[in-house]
Amino acid sequence: MSNLVVNQLTHPQRVRLLYKTILRLHRGMPTELRALGDGYVRDEFRRHLKCNPMEAQLFMTEWARYASTITQQLGLRGKPKGELGEEMDPNAVEMLKDDQVVQLYELMLAAKGLDGDTITADDVRGSSKSK
Repeated sequence: MSNLVVNQLTHPQRVRLLYKTILRLHRGMPTELRALGDGYVRDEFRRHLKCNPMEAQLFMTEWARYASTITQQLGLRGKPKGELGEEMDPNAVEMLKDDQVVQLYELMLAAKGLDGDTITADDVRGSSKSK
């Protein structure tokens, strides 16, 4: 889609376009990873329906970056060209809120197929106070 057309879209239309693009990209992933990714994307987009404009801009930027990364990693035919994903910058991890750290940890457990080992935001706060 050309920049001219995208610039004419309303914010909700841009969000919907990005959401559908990501779900379409996930079709090229292995079945288990696609199910995990689709669920996570749905949850994140629902969770940010009523966020403030500054959070919305950051949200859209990061998800557009994700879509770009997945596009490069899947290639034109939608087949992975090696590893999917990328390492997270340790500085970015340090800037996450407690509930985001919990969510990231639970996502890692789900991706690795580990069940039952969950933590809460209180666990994160408690462990950071003891350090």
